[in-house]
Amino acid sequence: MRSLAILLPLLAVACSKEPPASTGAPSATAPAPATPVASPRASSLPTDHFATAKGDLAVTPLQHASVLFEWHGQTIYVDPTTQAVADAALPKADVVFITDIHPDHLDPPALERIRKPGMLVVGPPAVADKTHVDTVMKNGDTRNVGDLVATAVPMYNLKRGPEAGKLYHDKGRGDGYELDFGGTHVYLSGDTECTPEMKALEKIDVAFVCMNLPYTMPPSEAAECVAAFKPKVLFPYHYRGSDLAELDRGLADKGIEVRKRAWYPPSP
Repeated sequence: MRSLAILLPLLAVACSKEPPASTGAPSATAPAPATPVASPRASSLPTDHFATAKGDLAVTPLQHASVLFEWHGQTIYVDPTTQAVADAALPKADVVFITDIHPDHLDPPALERIRKPGMLVVGPPAVADKTHVDTVMKNGDTRNVGDLVATAVPMYNLKRGPEAGKLYHDKGRGDGYELDFGGTHVYLSGDTECTPEMKALEKIDVAFVCMNLPYTMPPSEAAECVAAFKPKVLFPYHYRGSDLAELDRGLADKGIEVRKRAWYPPSP
């Protein structure tokens, strides 16, 4: 891992959703997750390390829904935003996965900030309508992306929306992702409620699951979904303003390790 510190933004940013008015493949058993170690970048953002068949997988939370993976000589970002990648010392990207069209997930200036020659952008068709995407993935698609295998998992609202008859996230528009890092499977939910597709996931080693209202689901519902597919390790993310104690109560005695990380800058 590189030893340069992330300079977190000084001001918290409001959740960049549209305002209410406008709106996996089974795998062989993966090695057990390793114990997290403190990040050389910032003590408030520990980097977790997981064993894979192709070496160490380093996982660094950045901000809100932005995650950095470093594995097998590749740097992989999910939903980078301008503030999340504000530190020029962060590595440039080999692969970027984008889940949805909302600005807290699709941020073209952030893509330019981390761009290097040969960078691959992966996203659903709705994202490809708004920015260049190298690998377009519809819900259910599986693709080889660099050295990993990615499967697009549906992410959508079942009942919540800005008004009657409308949903914040329509089925088919966005992608959650199951990423196979050499036999270690990582799931990132994107913005979703507790869908049948999430409950049906199998053999997930590490999961990132959203939980905030009104756009996705409360931590209590997220706990129901997580208890159904039973990842070994859960990182709650995209939880701005949520009470994570609800998650703890919902997952008590379920045998799932919950790792809470500092996804949001402290208030000034």
